[in-house]
Amino acid sequence: MTLKKFNFNVIQKNDYSRCGLIETHRGNIQTPVFMPVGTQATVKATFIDDIIKTGSEIILSNTYHLMLRPGVDRIKSIGGLHKFMNCSLPILTDSGGFQVMSLSKLNKVDIEKGAIFNSHIDGKKFILSPEESIRIQKELNSDILMVMDECPKKTSDYKFIKKSMEISSYWALRSKKAFGRNSHKAIFGIVQGGLFKDLRVKSLNNLIKIGFDGYALGGLAVGETQKEMFKVLDEIKDYMPEDKPRYLMGVGTPSDILGAVKRGIDMFDCVLPSRSGRTGLAFTWNGKINIRNSKYQRDNEPLDKKCTNFNLNKYSKNYLNHLFNTNEILASMLLTLHNINFYQDFMKAIRNNIKNGTFDKFHDMYIDEL
Repeated sequence: MTLKKFNFNVIQKNDYSRCGLIETHRGNIQTPVFMPVGTQATVKATFIDDIIKTGSEIILSNTYHLMLRPGVDRIKSIGGLHKFMNCSLPILTDSGGFQVMSLSKLNKVDIEKGAIFNSHIDGKKFILSPEESIRIQKELNSDILMVMDECPKKTSDYKFIKKSMEISSYWALRSKKAFGRNSHKAIFGIVQGGLFKDLRVKSLNNLIKIGFDGYALGGLAVGETQKEMFKVLDEIKDYMPEDKPRYLMGVGTPSDILGAVKRGIDMFDCVLPSRSGRTGLAFTWNGKINIRNSKYQRDNEPLDKKCTNFNLNKYSKNYLNHLFNTNEILASMLLTLHNINFYQDFMKAIRNNIKNGTFDKFHDMYIDEL
C-alpha cells in the first residue's frame, strides 16, 4: 500500500492569520492547531480515545523522556509509539533539546558529540547527538520529527545566543542528513536566536537553505514576556516561508495563541491545559477558574455553559471543588479533559473566524480575557 505523502496547503488568509491543512498518512490536521502534550506516551490523566473525541488531530511526545523511560527498544519492539500507546492520531516528537536544557543535570554541549548530560531520574550519563535524536525518533515511528537544537536559557548575552544559534544550525544540517528522504513523514527545522532579530533571520535563512517540511520557532516560552515574544514574531513573520507550516514551540496560554495566530503561526503545543487541570485551574470562555477556591463550595453551576462535549456540564463547580479538596483522582481527569476540550473548541473558533474574515474582531474580544 502506498502511503500518503506529507503535504501542507494554506486554504485561507486573514491578513497574517491563516487556515491550512496538513495532510499525513495517518490523517489530516486543520491549522491553526493545538497539540496536546503526551510527554511520556500519555496525555496525563486522560484516555487517548477521549483526547480524540475533543477534536484533537495530532499529539506531541518527547524523545528525551522516552529514551530514558521506557527506552526506545521497548517501544520499537511493538512497532512504534502509535501501537505502544494505542494512538491512531499523527504524532510529532520533540528532539529533546529543550529538556536537556531544562531538566538534566550537569549538561554540557559539544558541537561534534552533541548534548552530554546526566539523567534527571538516576544520574546516568547520556550523549544525545543530532544523529542519535533522529535515530530515536525514527524508531519511535513518529510522523513529524524535529531537528536536534541547542535551546539556551533566556539571556541578553548576544555572543552567547549567536554561538548557540550557530550550533543549532550545524545540528539542523546533521539532523536533515540523518533523516534522509521519507515523503510520508516530515522533519521540521527550529529557528533559534533569542530576542535578537538578526540572529533569528540568520537562523531561519540557514534552515531554508537546508530545506525542511516546516519551520518551528524555539527558544521562546523560557521566561520572556508576552510582549517580547510577540516582538520576535513580528520581526520574523515576513521572512517565514508561505508554503510551510509554522510552529511556535511550547506556547501557550489562549492569549499567547491568539496573538501568535495574528502573526502567522499555525501550530502550538503546551502542557498548560493538562498541568493546570491537575492542579485545579480551569480554562473557560469567561476566563480562568481556580476550582479549589472556597467560593465554589456552594456554586452548583457548571464550569462553562458553552461546553457541550462529554456531558462535562453535568458536574457542578461545587462537586469539582469537593473532588480537588479531597485529592480524588477523578478531579484531575475531569478538569484535564475539560481544559483540552476547551482548547480544541478555542482553536475551532479561531479557524472559523479566519474563514469568515472576522478574526481581528475575535482577537480583540478575547486577547485580554483568556
